[in-house]
Amino acid sequence: MPAPKPAVLFVCLGNICRSPLAEAAFRQEAARAGLEAHADSAGTGDWHAGEPPDRRAQAVARRHGIDIASLRARQVEAADFARFTHIVALDHDNLARLERMRPPGGAAVSLLLDHVPGRAGEAVADPYYGAQAGFDATWADVTAGARALVAKLRR
Repeated sequence: MPAPKPAVLFVCLGNICRSPLAEAAFRQEAARAGLEAHADSAGTGDWHAGEPPDRRAQAVARRHGIDIASLRARQVEAADFARFTHIVALDHDNLARLERMRPPGGAAVSLLLDHVPGRAGEAVADPYYGAQAGFDATWADVTAGARALVAKLRR
């Protein structure tokens, strides 16, 4: 029996900056590597539910050939721990929230940059309150994390 297709949920606070960018980067890297996987994103908070990604996140994704305008923010729910094989947090606070939510036997929870050699324990900085340059740095980080995670999942 073949192994189940990986299903990865990327999680940040509001699901309008880092996690939709991580989802987009992962989809792009998985396609490049020929990895069949499902990807989604969510936030631990609910105040942006139903909103599209931040315009600056959309702009950086667009510059890399990806349209994320149709994505809509949602909050992590208990069912996600059964629906996904991997739940990947973008920072320590959200990782801690996910670990508290995780039921016994639920999806593996990790920090995105833990998958990048030499970057274990690092968080992807939240660009929300900064300038566009912060979104470019976030894109670089989520792309590195996505590439490393795809390589790990292919093994």
